[in-house]
Amino acid sequence: MAVGLGPLPTLHPVAGFELGIASAGIKRVGRKDVVVMRCAEGSSVAGVFTLNAFCAAPVILAKQRFQGAIRYLLTNTGNANAGTGTPGLIAAARTCDKLAELAGVDANSVLPYSTGVIGEPLPVEKIEGAMQAALDDLSEDNWAQAATGIMTTDTLPKGASRQFEHEGVTITVTGISKGAGMIRPNMATMLGYIATDAKVSREVLQNLLLDGANKSFNRITIDGDTSTNDCCMLIATGKADLPEITEANGPLFAALKQAVLEVCMEVAQAIVRDGEGATKFVTVEVNGGANHQECLDVGYTVAHSPLIKTALFASDPNWGRILAAVGRAGVPDLDVSKIDVYLGEVCIASGGARSVSYTEEQGSAVMAREEITIRIELGRGVCSETIWTTDLSHEYVKINAEYRT
Repeated sequence: MAVGLGPLPTLHPVAGFELGIASAGIKRVGRKDVVVMRCAEGSSVAGVFTLNAFCAAPVILAKQRFQGAIRYLLTNTGNANAGTGTPGLIAAARTCDKLAELAGVDANSVLPYSTGVIGEPLPVEKIEGAMQAALDDLSEDNWAQAATGIMTTDTLPKGASRQFEHEGVTITVTGISKGAGMIRPNMATMLGYIATDAKVSREVLQNLLLDGANKSFNRITIDGDTSTNDCCMLIATGKADLPEITEANGPLFAALKQAVLEVCMEVAQAIVRDGEGATKFVTVEVNGGANHQECLDVGYTVAHSPLIKTALFASDPNWGRILAAVGRAGVPDLDVSKIDVYLGEVCIASGGARSVSYTEEQGSAVMAREEITIRIELGRGVCSETIWTTDLSHEYVKINAEYRT
């Protein structure tokens, strides 16, 4: 059951960005598993992609094309089209060609996205057969339906929306994401789509997305696995009646940056809250680092430890496992006598040993919560980083053991 994740909030339509959903029956007859998104002509498009060397065929094509004049985004679920070699690239290109033919645009203006089982041939004919229905369904109001259409092992759709005013004009930023397992950023299987009606140059938009992703999608982990298919796209349609943002400064840029970051953060954390089999939403906060990288090294070592994650599932305040993870994170010349570790508001370890004020009852009370913060004070400098993760439950093993059956 998703931790603290309820129904979708209001997802405001973005002028110039339409979404259409259809059923191709890729894994199950009747399931809405094809989503087409149409960008207004002249839109700017930014993207960040997985760093997995075995990146999927659609990722390869999207990376090659996204800096051009983009009009359509085509997503299918149920099949990742990854580990499929040259035939996979041909299949991805073929789906783009077909959508371009139906929409009357150049094939290079279509970006493909896939998520699902790795290593299986893409069912091109099924996807092609659903395209016209998706095109006929295009609407600026279809964000919620699209959020459901891109799901795989997700239990709930994920989305967020923000609006702000600038000189009497309302600017909208709306986004959706999918992902519940195989989540470990680099980029960070997740997909994210965010759109705004602001007019933004491509260079500024790309840097805006990079910054937003680094503070959100690149700070989440469920199981430490970087997917072959991770992508996040940011589209600026330019339909708001305001001047184009061409520089990363000024009040309009600052307000847009904040709105984009908030949407990125909300949909990224929703992925963690809906982590496969998750019963806990866990914040790992590392402060006092000499640099940001060592904070991340400590944070991810804690977040990826199976011993810590299973203790979280059992609500067991086994604080020794946290100390062991911090100690093996690879931080050079780490002085454990300066380190304090907290579970929530409770100091569990200080000066390299159990805190004199700590009791097992205090630790158990914190670990019984659905939302837990593990805070580590390194005492080495002024840098901080925060990572969000989950526990590791029986259900996670069951979901992934039965994923293809």
